[in-house]
Amino acid sequence: MSDTIGFLAADWPAPAGIGAGTTLRRGGVSAPPFDTFNLGDRAGDDPAAVAVNRQRLRQALGLPGEPSWLQQVHGAGVVEAGQQAVPEADASVASHGEAVCVVLTADCLPVLLCDRDGRCFGAAHAGWRGLAAGVLEATVARLPSPPDQIMAWLGPAIGAHNFEVGEDVRQAFCRTCVDDASAFVPAAQVGKYRADIYALARNRLARAGLAGDSVYGGGLCTIDDQARFYSYRRSSTTGRMASLVWRSR
Repeated sequence: MSDTIGFLAADWPAPAGIGAGTTLRRGGVSAPPFDTFNLGDRAGDDPAAVAVNRQRLRQALGLPGEPSWLQQVHGAGVVEAGQQAVPEADASVASHGEAVCVVLTADCLPVLLCDRDGRCFGAAHAGWRGLAAGVLEATVARLPSPPDQIMAWLGPAIGAHNFEVGEDVRQAFCRTCVDDASAFVPAAQVGKYRADIYALARNRLARAGLAGDSVYGGGLCTIDDQARFYSYRRSSTTGRMASLVWRSR
């Protein structure tokens, strides 16, 4: 989509006019350890560099307006894109052409959504806390189209082989849905599990009403691919990728 910034376009059959995908590390001006295309303004990077990177993002993708940046808190709050300057929420939805829904991640799972007619779309920040709190179900519920008309793309996140969690995380899911137990595999250390965040997201989207063949993406690992992705677990001081969805027509 652009030769000037790193961008991974969403691999899904979205209707014509819907743009979506995740930024990569290259193409910006941030110095190490944020090198180079950090879009997060709360990661400790030089604010001037972040501002330049965000300007490059808008120009390279030809966005219809300023992305609706969020103050993410690992919860389940959903807002209408562009209604507040920087709201405290973990997802946004929109149904007008000037809006750009966006979330920032560096191991957490970004989930982009749109309906089959391209009338509405949204973006959700789905770390394990947000998933357990119901951020995906809340985002689907805020979209004006029926769930069976919505598709989703799962962007790059921490892979199951690298995501070790404790019993508390497992119980946060399994106490409300026993089906989620299959997403946790015992690790070598007693009381620890390998968690499949992609499987958990698919389970949540299915319970929200999305058909199984309407969920795309998954399988990438932010920890393994240091050249393309930021990872908080790999490097606690690091940048953030932006996952965006918008209507270009």
